[in-house]
Amino acid sequence: MRASYRSRRRAVEAVIPSRAVTFRVLDAPGDPEAVHLLDDEASSLVALCPTRGGLVTQFRVGAREVLYLDRATLVDRAKNVRGGVPVLFPIAGRLAGDAYRVGAETFSLAQHGFARNLPWRVLARSTDGAARVTLGLDSSPATLAAFPWAFRARFTIELRGATLSLAQEYANDGDSPMPLHMGLHPYFFVPDADKAGTRVETDATRAFDNTTKRTGAVGPIDLTLPEVDLHLVDHRAPTARLRTPDGRAVRLDLDPSYGPLVLWTLAGRDFVCLEPWSALADALNTGVGVISVGPGAAHRARFAITAE
Repeated sequence: MRASYRSRRRAVEAVIPSRAVTFRVLDAPGDPEAVHLLDDEASSLVALCPTRGGLVTQFRVGAREVLYLDRATLVDRAKNVRGGVPVLFPIAGRLAGDAYRVGAETFSLAQHGFARNLPWRVLARSTDGAARVTLGLDSSPATLAAFPWAFRARFTIELRGATLSLAQEYANDGDSPMPLHMGLHPYFFVPDADKAGTRVETDATRAFDNTTKRTGAVGPIDLTLPEVDLHLVDHRAPTARLRTPDGRAVRLDLDPSYGPLVLWTLAGRDFVCLEPWSALADALNTGVGVISVGPGAAHRARFAITAE
């Protein structure tokens, strides 16, 4: 029999010294699938839904909502969630023809892979200096049919003050090198009316425009176009920023594993995505930028979002 919310909450809080601690990890009231990370001192909150692809659904600092979420897509399991921070694995972007070859065999993978659509398990919770949760996703017969490598994926979400840290780890449990093309897809809350005055701070000089299929120099970026889908191919700085007209900014701290940044938005929607990928789209076919994880080895990368 499924435990009641009240009994599960008592079980979670039993590992926390007192209600007065700075950091807390709690099951979300009224939502049995959600987990909340709280920094009481900084009045920060992170919400995540492990069963919906390990999705971080909310990041709030004080009264400021850092992320966008279309809640209707969250509750409708027939849809990909639009909002939060989807996990992109085993590919980021789209493969040509939604397929790739391994030797003589052809495998199919939909855009951004399957990790964002599968349930992740809660493996650990802690409040030692930060509110922290680790989620896990392991290979299965269903994943092996699309990605023929045995893997163990671990996703650690940590809240400390105004910073949300996201650590990805992918271990190869197979006996041959595993190609890795990972990414994250944060949706930042930017009111549509503010897009004209919103700026992306990047050191990229060249970009592939996925709407025109052309590569060119990075000039002034107009976020008011019907669709902006720019792949900033040579971003190399360890940070990037999204700065809104009110003077606020979101700083991205990037692990060296991440190469291009993908900038995406749609007119009429209150979001701007600035996505760290480890390689450009179609990497499993082109081989460009693919990370090779040897048998028995693991690859780790960290990405952090700070509300400034």
